[in-house]
Amino acid sequence: MEIETLFETARSFNAYEDRPVPRSLLEELYGHLKWGPTAANSCPARFVFVSSVQAKERLRACVNEGNVAKVMSAPVTVIVASDTRFYEEMPRLFPSRDFRSVFAGKHEAIADLLARNVPLQGAYMILAARALGLDCGPMSGFDAGKINAAFFPDGRWQANFICTLGYGRADSVFPRNPRLSFDEACRIE
Repeated sequence: MEIETLFETARSFNAYEDRPVPRSLLEELYGHLKWGPTAANSCPARFVFVSSVQAKERLRACVNEGNVAKVMSAPVTVIVASDTRFYEEMPRLFPSRDFRSVFAGKHEAIADLLARNVPLQGAYMILAARALGLDCGPMSGFDAGKINAAFFPDGRWQANFICTLGYGRADSVFPRNPRLSFDEACRIE
């Protein structure tokens, strides 16, 4: 696979073909994205693949009006969530050090790790999805409180962002917007 497929030619889609994404492909997707590095191998992201009619209706009530059609046309919308008690898995994920005690009961440390690592794992998901031939539509136009109430009522998981997955319709992409040049966005010191 060429890098252009993952970046330059990849687009954010706003509508999808009426074509299902099988569970086996979602499992393969997770099988790849889980290997991306996170701080202390914390793996704090959780992924809810919303695909049933009932779950999509629950999600519809949580997204901004401008994103409803996108979410409803996608065969799958992923809720990329933060597990606020990710550290409970640390004895298994990083057994050579006691990371559980580093985080347990330490809300600032937890929030700091989640802020960096959950979006990172979500980005791995997007790249893995593109590599597997899926198109994506990441977005933040939703009410996180509503998603949390509808999908995570116990409060342990919390929505970070959502991303549609499927086989995008070429007529649904907007014209390509510019990006900053190297000199505008980077420094070498």
